[in-house]
Amino acid sequence: MQTVYDIANEIVAREGGYVNDPDDPGGATNFGVTIHTMRRLGLDLDADGDIDAADVRQLTQTQAVDIFVRHYFDGPRIAQLPEGLHASVFDMYVNAGANAVRILQRLLCEMGHAVTVDGALGPQSIAATAKAYTQAPQAMIDAYGIARRNYYFRIADNRPASRKYARTRAGGKGGWIRRAEDFISAPYHMTSAQFTARVASWG
Repeated sequence: MQTVYDIANEIVAREGGYVNDPDDPGGATNFGVTIHTMRRLGLDLDADGDIDAADVRQLTQTQAVDIFVRHYFDGPRIAQLPEGLHASVFDMYVNAGANAVRILQRLLCEMGHAVTVDGALGPQSIAATAKAYTQAPQAMIDAYGIARRNYYFRIADNRPASRKYARTRAGGKGGWIRRAEDFISAPYHMTSAQFTARVASWG
């Protein structure tokens, strides 16, 4: 099994380097770490008294990995989930914050487990996840990945500016969808025809 640092390094590689896309609510971002996160953590890397895009640019890959492990894996208690779910939930937490946990909690509710959908991993959610995972490990991993994919589709349905993250200019699967499917078994990947049909309403 991968270590948490192996997973974090893969996330950083997936996120890429510095970007500042006006359509991305995250703002200036480097290795997946947003300016909002750096301000929350007080990371004034150039020591000029404020935290701006220049500080984001200075962030190193090693610093990004450490931030992710500490604040997006250890902090939310993802380590207490079954190991097979670590990579996908951790990756989603970096991408979507506490919504990564809400996706899991809603999935558990759909499976008949009585958990509160609050975005926090407490004893109730951790125990329910362990039970569901024990019954069908790979099915749980796939179901979470599919729920992630659906989450991205819903964002793009409701926010046209975000559709470029879910669909390429050529009309194929965008980064969000490919990212979710990295954690889904091949038989559950959408075919090109299925994807085209799903996004047809976007125009």
